[in-house]
Amino acid sequence: MSAGTALIVGASRTLGLGLATEYARRGWDVIGTVRGEGRTGLHDLADASDGRVTVESLDMTEPDQIAALRERLAGRTLDLLFVNAGITRGDLPVGEVPTEMFVDVMVTNALSPMRVVESLRSLVAPTGTIGVMSSRQGSLSFNTRGGQDVYRASKSALNQLMRSYAVRYADAAHSLLLMCPGHVRTELGGADAPLTIEQSVPGVVDTIERHRGEPGLQYLNYTGDPVPW
Repeated sequence: MSAGTALIVGASRTLGLGLATEYARRGWDVIGTVRGEGRTGLHDLADASDGRVTVESLDMTEPDQIAALRERLAGRTLDLLFVNAGITRGDLPVGEVPTEMFVDVMVTNALSPMRVVESLRSLVAPTGTIGVMSSRQGSLSFNTRGGQDVYRASKSALNQLMRSYAVRYADAAHSLLLMCPGHVRTELGGADAPLTIEQSVPGVVDTIERHRGEPGLQYLNYTGDPVPW
């Protein structure tokens, strides 16, 4: 018997694939999304899952594709909706950032995840969880060194948009989580990051599960500790 149904948006590789793998290992039914038509690690996971993991196509920067996914999932009930997104286009001082780069990062890291949440929220069980992958770099309090101006700004914007969302739907019983995975060895985190995906992801999942059924918004790291806004 399934432990629940999770939709992981952005599950083709690294942290997203790690989340899909961990939830499948824990007995969940997992729907993961990938961009484009190419084969990914999620396809390999699905092939080995005896039908427990399924793959959907979604470029979440395209509103029409979000709407199409919503139609394809109509009638499904999700215990977890988790949106994993994060790009950076280089570490430039904000005065040197081209407008196109700024828009690309903001649309991918802040606007698009919230469009997914707004569109798919009605599929989430009344006491289910909606989570979004944030970052320690979205914390204003923790920004003592600067750098990664646009990436930091995009994650701070995502946090602010989730706070507005939480207020708008304050009567809902969903658990709302902004999750920080730690500094992980990915393309984004770099080869010298202290954490592996295998060290970060189980903590992320444990934290999500620990707060299942707790209404309201929390900003937490992979160890379950609060992150200052």
